[in-house]
Amino acid sequence: MNDAPPTLAGTRRLGWLLALPKLAIVLLVAALLSLLALLHHNEQDEERAALIKDVLWLEQNLRFHLSGNEEQLQQLALDMAETGEAQRLFRLRAGHMLKNAPDIAQILWLDAQRRVIDALPSPLPPEQDKETFGPTATADAFERARLLSKASYSEPFLLPGGRAHIAMLTPVFAERRLTGMLLAVYPLEALLSSQVPWWFTEKYNVEIVDDNDVRYATKSRIAGPGNQSYDIPFDPPGYGLKLRVTSYRTPDNWLPRLLIAAIIALAGGVFWSLWLVRDLMRKRSRAEEALRAEHAFRAAMEDSLTVGMRARDLDGRVIYVNPAFCRMTGFTAEELVGAAPPMPYWAPEQMEQTYAMHQTVLAGAAPQDGFEITFMRKDGERFQALVYEAKLIDGKGKHTGWMASVLDITERKHAEELARQQQEQLQFTARLVTMGEMASTLAHELNQPLAAIASYNTGCLNLLAQEATRAEDLRPALEKIGHQAQRAGKIIRRVHDFVRKSEPKRAPCAIGEVIEDCLGFIEPEARKRQVRIDCRIPPLPPVLADRVMLEQVLLNLIRNGMDAMADTPVRDRMLKLSAMEEGGQLRIAVTDNGCGIAPEIRDRLFTAFFSTKPDGMGIGLSICRSIVEFHRGRLWSEDNPDSPTGSGTIFAFTLPLEAP
Repeated sequence: MNDAPPTLAGTRRLGWLLALPKLAIVLLVAALLSLLALLHHNEQDEERAALIKDVLWLEQNLRFHLSGNEEQLQQLALDMAETGEAQRLFRLRAGHMLKNAPDIAQILWLDAQRRVIDALPSPLPPEQDKETFGPTATADAFERARLLSKASYSEPFLLPGGRAHIAMLTPVFAERRLTGMLLAVYPLEALLSSQVPWWFTEKYNVEIVDDNDVRYATKSRIAGPGNQSYDIPFDPPGYGLKLRVTSYRTPDNWLPRLLIAAIIALAGGVFWSLWLVRDLMRKRSRAEEALRAEHAFRAAMEDSLTVGMRARDLDGRVIYVNPAFCRMTGFTAEELVGAAPPMPYWAPEQMEQTYAMHQTVLAGAAPQDGFEITFMRKDGERFQALVYEAKLIDGKGKHTGWMASVLDITERKHAEELARQQQEQLQFTARLVTMGEMASTLAHELNQPLAAIASYNTGCLNLLAQEATRAEDLRPALEKIGHQAQRAGKIIRRVHDFVRKSEPKRAPCAIGEVIEDCLGFIEPEARKRQVRIDCRIPPLPPVLADRVMLEQVLLNLIRNGMDAMADTPVRDRMLKLSAMEEGGQLRIAVTDNGCGIAPEIRDRLFTAFFSTKPDGMGIGLSICRSIVEFHRGRLWSEDNPDSPTGSGTIFAFTLPLEAP
């Protein structure tokens, strides 16, 4: 016999493939029919088991509830025996129990002779209630609670209206002597109504009966014939009471319909699943292709990044590095992935600081604006890195580690250091320029003490030429020579300190002394320009600042103010210096009555190399702002509203008040 053609063989194979789901459906139908038979035989057993389980749960729930109320009454009895305000405590706590336990109808306080002392919710029960709670219904329970010294339940009794009740009695002892009894009345209908949940009554009929099948209470939401019942002792309270729970007979015609619907749905589901599998295979193929393209795109993006990326798990172990990080450190990805602290790129001389920062990151306390750290390349070269850390969250939103962006800022740090040095040199140059502009005035100031010294010296020589001259005659002149020499030396020392090049050093300094030294510089020039200086500085706390830098700022602002008043009438040439404490900061202001500042140039006022003076360099105010910002302060300008000329400017800056 010859082999079948390929097309026929494929058709047969496809037929078998299509027949397999049909065979599966037939087998499933047979299995369902068998299952239906088993369900029919096991249904009664399962209902019985479920009934017993629910009855046990209900009995336990009722017992726990009654035990909880019993414990509250026992605690109330103990507290009433120990306090002197028993009645107030009774009404307070009993009212609270009645509010939170709707199944309790009334709580009474009886004395040792079973007389009612107090009762809630009514002050006292009616006369017929007194007889009920006397020797008839609760006498045995009263005596039992007294003898056993613990709570005891009464037999069921009927109150007017025909409703069955039980009572729980809790003795009150004071110094081992029975002083009273707390009695809680439970209507059995209310007990079932409050403690049996609604879903329970949707399935069962709950009854409280005794050994003679006398029914005392019942609760149910559905009427109809019962299927199975189960009795369990109701203890407490006991006395032969039982909980009888009867399950309702449920219609059983839904099961075949459900099975038929399941078979139809299953058959349709099989054919639908075959189509879905084919479509799913196509989608999977497209997804794999898209995934390969995405992986290639991600790899190209990672290769082009210049920022190093490093991922670590929650234990600090490296789980990923990109090529930029490998180029930055000189290590390969194989050498870094899986590495645990200490990392091979940590600098040995900063191992403790680096490990401390590592622990800070793992604790979730890394600075949000990044931190700088020293790393080591594979060849031992150190470089400065700026690191930003962020949480690594997976697709399920779970925190799995930390992702870091690492920037090599070595060149930037070098550029910043060079810029800082240039700024310091520019500040020093500005001081020299300021000193040069005041040189003639300072020379005039030095001429006065030097001329006085020469004059006093000539006088001393003339006195020595006279034979009658005594040593006492020379003393006043010599003292004046010393005073003038100290004055000249102070001027020279002040100039030397101002122009001396030094590193910025912040130290506690009094702003009043700084302003006084500045006025010593500027007063000769102010007299020359006929400018009056009003300086009233109250006692202020010291600030952490570089004294020479502050003098440079004040001298620049004062000289600018005097320059602005060059065309102001002499009577209005007033320069005012003020300082005050304001919001935890020190505010220093220099106010002039000059020509003011035009609005169009105010925004460019602090720009480097911008000047409104024909011969100005344009670096003074820029340097002043840099100095103030170095001290974490702010420098600004505003119009002078109190100027008698209608114009003028206030230059103000702030310095933070810090503890030395």
